[in-house]
Amino acid sequence: MLIENTFFGENNKIDTAIDRIKFAYEQSKSRDLGALYVAFSGGKDSIVVAELCRLAKIPYELHYNITGIDPPEVIKFMKDNYPNLIWHNFEKSMFQLIIEKHLPPTRLIRFCCSELKERGGQGRYCLTGVRWAESTRRKNNRKPFERFARGKEKMLFNDNEKERKFFEVCQLKGKFVVNPIIDWTEQDIWEFIKKQNLSYCCLYDENFTRIGCIGCPMAPTHQREKEFERWPGFKKAYIATFNKMLEQMPNKDKCTWKTGEEVFNWWLYGEKGKDKNTLNFLE
Repeated sequence: MLIENTFFGENNKIDTAIDRIKFAYEQSKSRDLGALYVAFSGGKDSIVVAELCRLAKIPYELHYNITGIDPPEVIKFMKDNYPNLIWHNFEKSMFQLIIEKHLPPTRLIRFCCSELKERGGQGRYCLTGVRWAESTRRKNNRKPFERFARGKEKMLFNDNEKERKFFEVCQLKGKFVVNPIIDWTEQDIWEFIKKQNLSYCCLYDENFTRIGCIGCPMAPTHQREKEFERWPGFKKAYIATFNKMLEQMPNKDKCTWKTGEEVFNWWLYGEKGKDKNTLNFLE
């Protein structure tokens, strides 16, 4: 049952989000592209988008890109609660990518997102759970409607009628992305989940505020420490990978670090952390 229109006050973010979803489907339908492609991760935002699609009563598919570094609890939650979820395996694992690229992912060099998280949906209308409240970067660089070309070309559109019309007539190169909950806050998300009585991953009840890739460099240090303490096998896998990375680096003679553990400490703590060595991975 659709929740009350007054749930989010005068702005009624639920109706706005559903309107964005329906608009995306009408565009997809007009181009004979069929159901909407929903990028699903098992996190709270994905859960909300999936429920909004159900309320919108439009055809949609849930797609999950396997990363190999998501928490086991998230994988179990998705298997238990989303039997129709479409799973896509990676071509190269995070650990293979680190060895090949001779560096771990960092805040500035996030090859993991493009190689693992953002695959799929080419030639489709795609829904995401991107929200402005997650970061200043997203607030400044993302809009409700977006078109991504196969290169780095990107076109952003707001909700107003004029920009929607531009979005409608854009040529389909790459994929169209719609962010239906882009203006939702954290409180909005949890109020909706509770009001709709939606199941969610148990990790949120253990004070994990994010449940994405284990060790993600975009997460604060204390969060990453908590993750590696909870899942020590992933810490061992990263250190083993960093050892292999050092062995295969073309400029390893210039490297001041000798072990994968030293790289791990830098990756986790930076120059202010336990390991004071520095390494220019890109020399």
